Amino acid sequence: MSWDEWEQLKADAVTRGQDAGTRIHLDQLPGDLGGGAGTPAQTGDLRVEQTDLTKIGGAAHTLYNQLWDRGRLSNTGVDAAAGDLTRQGFALGAGLRHVSDKWDTQLKSLLDACAQISNHMQVTKKIHAGDEAYIARRMSGIDTLDAGFDERVGGPGAHNPVHGAHAPKNN
Repeated sequence: MSWDEWEQLKADAVTRGQDAGTRIHLDQLPGDLGGGAGTPAQTGDLRVEQTDLTKIGGAAHTLYNQLWDRGRLSNTGVDAAAGDLTRQGFALGAGLRHVSDKWDTQLKSLLDACAQISNHMQVTKKIHAGDEAYIARRMSGIDTLDAGFDERVGGPGAHNPVHGAHAPKNN
């Protein structure tokens, strides 16, 4: 459809619409979608640098070590106090034992999560480094292949230098 045809169709629709009390309406997205983020063309690709992954993994590892050193109740007198209180007939002993058990369960879950985050960041770094190298190798191979088929390298009928030196034909 040409521009003139489009303009004529719009004019015809306006004329028909005035009789029926309607008008042309083109569907579109609202001007501001919110969220503050632009389109991918405006913001670019999602990028994560190796230093970012290293910082996240390092923070998770540090938290793991601190929780291991300072969060465990088994090295304190909590379990001994719970046992002593229970032997003396205090209900508080059973309550203290229950709290200690729950603390250990939650601490183990948190330690596991920290270890998984730290390990995942290390694995992610290695995987993405390997992916980047693979993509670079593949792309350089594609460039070489494209250059071999690129007729713009030389004039029509001229030898393409990508294929090496050309031996003259003997007539």
